[in-house]
Amino acid sequence: MEEYKKQLEAAEGWLMLGLPEEAWRELESIPSAGRGTVEFYRLAWEALGRQGRWEEALQMAEEWIERFPDHPGGWSQRSYALHELGRTEEAFERLVPAADRFPQEWVIPYNLACYACRLGRLDEARDWLQKAVARSSRKLIRNVALRDPDLEALWPEIRSWS
Repeated sequence: MEEYKKQLEAAEGWLMLGLPEEAWRELESIPSAGRGTVEFYRLAWEALGRQGRWEEALQMAEEWIERFPDHPGGWSQRSYALHELGRTEEAFERLVPAADRFPQEWVIPYNLACYACRLGRLDEARDWLQKAVARSSRKLIRNVALRDPDLEALWPEIRSWS
């Protein structure tokens, strides 16, 4: 397994250098026996997503959830891929159960706020943002949200947060 760890580290390095194609090649070279970790799925999803290969990223996230249903990453990344594919309503609906399943994770209600905002459901987006704040901090959520175009409709309100 040590060999696979080095390949995972190499893939992460390629991603850090902004070379997702190289990262993907590195990950593809890992034999199936070495692909059974959360880290593999995280890196593979990121390499696919950075290449805009959203259908494949969606499939990778589905496999991630199937293998590791108690890890929140697959749930979030599945919905992100759906959103990128223009299936925002489905992204929202499929992520809602994860909000209760992972009560400590702020990213899940944050992403739900983004999807609700994109769908024009601003009151619902506000509610999800408050849930994200409750799981993290107002300062962190404010800083992230003010750089997120999915929440642009709420930027005037978010700017007023102290």
